[in-house]
Amino acid sequence: MELDEKKYLYLLFLLPLLVLVFLFNQYWKRKKQREFGDLELVQRLSPDSSVFKPILKLGVLLLALAGLILGLVNPKVGTKMETVKREGIDIVFAIDVSKSMLCEDVAPSRLEKSKQLVSQIINQLGNDRIGIVAYAGSSFPVLPITTDYSVAKMFLQSMNTDMVSSVGTSLDEAIRLSATYFDDKKTSKLLILVSDGEDHSEGAEAAAEEANKLGIKIITIGVGTPNGGTIPLRRNGVMEGLKRDSNNEVVITKLNSESLTAIAKATKGGYANGANTKEVIDYVKNALNNIEKTEFEATQMADFQSQFQWFLGFAFVLLFADVFLLERKTKWVNKLNLFNEKEQ
Repeated sequence: MELDEKKYLYLLFLLPLLVLVFLFNQYWKRKKQREFGDLELVQRLSPDSSVFKPILKLGVLLLALAGLILGLVNPKVGTKMETVKREGIDIVFAIDVSKSMLCEDVAPSRLEKSKQLVSQIINQLGNDRIGIVAYAGSSFPVLPITTDYSVAKMFLQSMNTDMVSSVGTSLDEAIRLSATYFDDKKTSKLLILVSDGEDHSEGAEAAAEEANKLGIKIITIGVGTPNGGTIPLRRNGVMEGLKRDSNNEVVITKLNSESLTAIAKATKGGYANGANTKEVIDYVKNALNNIEKTEFEATQMADFQSQFQWFLGFAFVLLFADVFLLERKTKWVNKLNLFNEKEQ
């Protein structure tokens, strides 16, 4: 499924706003009735008024508006799968999920900033295939190579520091696992490694040299500050303290751009500081433009058909019902009595 005009989804925020207006109006009516006289007596004077009908009318109206908005969004559904040929690059994002990425020396945290950067990079891609790897003391395959960017973003947002249980950070493990994502074909291969650069292994440069022999170029993105910061420990959003070492000293984690630069240099890649999102995006876009695109086959949904007419039809039926079918019973009774009087 595809959404043709996603910008109209923001109109859905009008629905809860209408509910609030309705509740306020009901409160105001009840308040005025109390000011007019005894509430029970007022209700006896208007026996045909209903509490349920206004709520029903509101529900029908909200459903109708939701149908109109979804009609504007114009969902499209593919009717068949087909294999198409594309030209692009195979890109693997290796994202550091070690505890040091919880540091908040960059807002809102190193990990959240990393996910924002990767998401923005994905937004700039066209026909490229992407995969995702998470790593700390060991590495974990999050998403294999795919052309489905929406699924990639969904997996990206679910990443957290509890995904990999190993303590520390092993950049060499991340590089070696990422290398297995690329097939043996002569496709252009790019590894984008996002980290604060803290490395508790000693083989990162050697792993990068091995990747270079396989034709993999590495771009590293450093997230953090040279001055660093503490690592807050939270449970259910509530801060419980700061991470401490074996000597009960508060751990200070700092950006190590030197290690990240050395890894990128081993593959004739480059390093970018993640502090400025626009600069990172521009740097990656420029790097992608300088990498030769290769042809590959991809399976995808095709022959998309617009479905807006169903939502609009549903909305108009509900609007018709709201106007004609939910009128007060007494109105129809009065019309019927008037008709009978004329007949007599």
